[in-house]
Amino acid sequence: MKSFLKYTLATITGIFLSTLVLFFLILIIITASTSEKPAEVKSNSILYMKLNDRIVDRAAESPFDFISMGLPSFREMGLMDILDNIRKAKKDDNITGVYLQLTSINAGLGTCEEIRNALLDFKESGKFIIAFGDIFTQKSYYLASVADSIFLNPEGVFLMTGLGSEILFFKGTLDKLGIEAQVIRHGDYKSFVEPYTNDKMSPENREQILTWIGSIWNHMLEGIGGQRGLEPEVLDRLAEEFAIRSARDALEHELVDGLKYKDEVIDALKELTGTDPKKDLKVITLRKYTKVPAKRDYKGIARDKVAVIYSHGDILLGNTGEGTISSERISKAIRQARRDSSVKAIVLRVNSGGGAALASDVIWREVDLASKTKPLVASMGDVAASGGYYILAPADTILAHPNTVTGSIGVFAMFPNMKPFFNKKLGITIDVAKTNSHADAGSLFRPLTADEKSIFQSMIEDTYDSFIDRVSEGRQMTREEVDAVAGGRVWSGENALENGLIDRYGGLHDAIEIAAEMAGLEKYRVLSLPKLEDPIEQFIRQLTENTRTRMIKRELGQFYPYFKTLDELEGLFGIQARLPFRFELY
Repeated sequence: MKSFLKYTLATITGIFLSTLVLFFLILIIITASTSEKPAEVKSNSILYMKLNDRIVDRAAESPFDFISMGLPSFREMGLMDILDNIRKAKKDDNITGVYLQLTSINAGLGTCEEIRNALLDFKESGKFIIAFGDIFTQKSYYLASVADSIFLNPEGVFLMTGLGSEILFFKGTLDKLGIEAQVIRHGDYKSFVEPYTNDKMSPENREQILTWIGSIWNHMLEGIGGQRGLEPEVLDRLAEEFAIRSARDALEHELVDGLKYKDEVIDALKELTGTDPKKDLKVITLRKYTKVPAKRDYKGIARDKVAVIYSHGDILLGNTGEGTISSERISKAIRQARRDSSVKAIVLRVNSGGGAALASDVIWREVDLASKTKPLVASMGDVAASGGYYILAPADTILAHPNTVTGSIGVFAMFPNMKPFFNKKLGITIDVAKTNSHADAGSLFRPLTADEKSIFQSMIEDTYDSFIDRVSEGRQMTREEVDAVAGGRVWSGENALENGLIDRYGGLHDAIEIAAEMAGLEKYRVLSLPKLEDPIEQFIRQLTENTRTRMIKRELGQFYPYFKTLDELEGLFGIQARLPFRFELY
């Protein structure tokens, strides 16, 4: 009886506490949503840009952002918000300039390029941009190079050594364990599987990596040199010789304009804005400035819309949430935009290295139908390769940045044979009873037969042919022309413009404007799809998924990307159209 009363009381207490927590969560949401007012910008203010949060194409504003509870921060910044704020600040008479505080940027090079281009446009207003960092990585310095003046901490670090891409190979480990990675692929450059079959890069893989990172590196040197008045060859020599070993070296070679501590930079900003040295600077952060209404060129509410379909992450079959390109969710969003009479044009924003070939084709079908109904423009982010390229192939116009990673038109499948591992390492044997000889084809517990390898190879070839056909039709190229730049080969955006895989350079704003122009729109609103999850769902997902990920990241440190590569092998079911490797540029 005591136990019964104890457990009953515990259950009642649990229900009460859960209800209480839920009540406070709802109260927080209501308070946050009702108390939110447009931010006010005082005259002679500076837009303060500290890009230390993770930058994604779009981010939902969560009322839980200010709650830490001792857990890691989940804060994200939306690229569209950043771009809109810079564009808005250009016309805002109360904003006198931009202060960039940069160390590292949690974003890809394509995203940095888009922000950098927006800042270059901002400079046309005649307003100043000042950049400061305790540390400048190559990526953060590339962004900072647009500034009128760049300041570095006197004891700070300046990194300029060129771009590199490391790949970890697991073949030796698999050999020791008695595991064979059986690979079926089309394309000598489709090297996703190489870490499991080789102990070093193949000549084809090394060739393609050097081609696209070389293209990106040259673009960065030209961009930096153009703003700093330095020849790209000089910058390349400094990197080759590892000449920048201290903040003083960076100043000597005119990469920065001064060595200052943060308080000295603030004093310089006060002088630049005519602020009394004894008073504080008037600054507004990006997050607060997002709440400042933008001036519109028209009155009233525009009925016509340009729909932007955000697609980022791995391409998967089914219906998964934000952060993946699930076939059902994205297809539904495209179908919604196609059927909505108020939507006059569509922009498909892709940030993906690909995924399941079948899921890619499901999405391709909806993109193809939409492109035959309304103007459809594709916008590439940091990466739009393999399946990420497959889904945007039908677009009327494709935009990318010179440093976007794209191409990788090829497919593969991988079948691990773990029989030696179970038999010889663990002493486990497996037997099977089957009605037909191929009933267990692809099993982990036996190797593929020669006939099965031939069958799977024919399936891979069929999928590759479909891929080539989709691109050929969408790009209005012959199959031979597509095949010549395919074979799984990865290209930079600059390469892609040369070989016909994209139409022009440009970012998300450019894509929206082109789509509106194609539809003959002067007044329009932007409709973002798919609909973002509500704040409670977002908070719970971040609390569970992100906490686990961050704990693993904290324990593994720089080795986390390699753990992630192995962890993702579990999801490689069926034929894959994926970027051939996970790359980290440094």
